[in-house]
Amino acid sequence: MNRVAGIDCGTNSIRLLVADVERDENGVRLTDLTRQMRIVRLGQGVDKTGRFDPAAIDRTIDAVVEYERMISRLGASKVRFVATSASRDASNRDEFIDAVRSILGIEPEVVEGTLEAALSFSGAVSDLGAGAESPMLVVDIGGGSTELVLGDTEVRQAISVDMGAVRVTEKFFADCDPEAGIPLAHQERAIEWIDEQLDGAQKVVDLERVKTLVGVAGTVTTLTAQALGLATYQPELIHGASLSLDQIDQAVRFMVDQPTKVKAALGFMPEGREDVIAAGALIWSRIVKRVVARATEQGSVIDHVVTSEHDILDGIAISLA
Repeated sequence: MNRVAGIDCGTNSIRLLVADVERDENGVRLTDLTRQMRIVRLGQGVDKTGRFDPAAIDRTIDAVVEYERMISRLGASKVRFVATSASRDASNRDEFIDAVRSILGIEPEVVEGTLEAALSFSGAVSDLGAGAESPMLVVDIGGGSTELVLGDTEVRQAISVDMGAVRVTEKFFADCDPEAGIPLAHQERAIEWIDEQLDGAQKVVDLERVKTLVGVAGTVTTLTAQALGLATYQPELIHGASLSLDQIDQAVRFMVDQPTKVKAALGFMPEGREDVIAAGALIWSRIVKRVVARATEQGSVIDHVVTSEHDILDGIAISLA
């Protein structure tokens, strides 16, 4: 058994998992010691400027320092730091990477989208059980990018698209009144752009083959909490939840139509996600509708969608086994 620590540094949040990893004839099993998330918005403005904002770097480094203390206290023997979309795009990422290296004493990795997708798939399917019919499409909606990964016991096709909740918010909703929902004209422009990105993605990932659609990461888990009517965030209820298409649509409409302060007051909404959840919800809605339509064209039926609490963070930990 190995005690490992994985850090997933994305566009909106930075997360830590310290776990004991055990490998046996049934595969890899993680026993969590701690899971942490801090919303630091590292990718703030990167889509427009191509650079990290100094204040965003400072916020993220503060979280890394905090995580290093937890890792040391729990005695992890292996540590892996994976940075994704925003770090791929920022021209001054070396400044950030150098700071992380000096704190953790390891070499941080800025991974390409294909590796990000593979890690997400590995984590997502690690604990879904035998009920998930293959091929599965795992969708990881992040702040700066979205990964679509088709596979069974392993990845068959994958793509990372520069389309995430923060990126869409900054492109289309930056001037929206937070005291109201997203205006229809803004929604329509965002949807048109999202659909264009998905047109390209489906040239790489064959959506017609999908039998089970699995959503992971903060946008999807937050929407699932809303769909389930939870008062607080309860991962044991969210993980493995099977939602109808109507439940998903109602949760999406709520996040798009309600003012920011209403969403911020939800007991399951992490501070710092309330202003980008509408964009993430639209991305998820368009993906679900497209996958369902392609299945129908092939004479099969997808009438529910599965949520997994496990994602790239679990994949990072598993990779250290």
